[in-house]
Amino acid sequence: MTDQLASVRYLVDDVQAAVDFYTVHFGFAVRTDAAPAFADVVRGPLRLLLSGPASSGARATPADSLAAGRNRVHLVVDDLDAEITRLRAAGVSFASDLVSGPGGRQILLTDPAGNLVELFQPAG
Repeated sequence: MTDQLASVRYLVDDVQAAVDFYTVHFGFAVRTDAAPAFADVVRGPLRLLLSGPASSGARATPADSLAAGRNRVHLVVDDLDAEITRLRAAGVSFASDLVSGPGGRQILLTDPAGNLVELFQPAG
């Protein structure tokens, strides 16, 4: 099954907080739980590797690359306004305002470690 998934590694400060964030707010399912070092969660064909400070993935990362980057997981939603309302009520931190363009609307939020997540509703 792993070869059928697209995997993205996020370095996180707290593996359990990251697992809770993605499972509670976005419907990911836990695939492997080796907290506090590592966990991975899946949603459709996306597998998020959540690597804590003690994981081999984090230890292999150069020290000058440990900050969260501008890359992000892109999640398509049917009703962006409803998702924003739901997530604000849950206390999720947003990193941008709602932006509209010819392809649709999007907003950025952050996971507990500061990694970006983009919620996107296609136009039309």
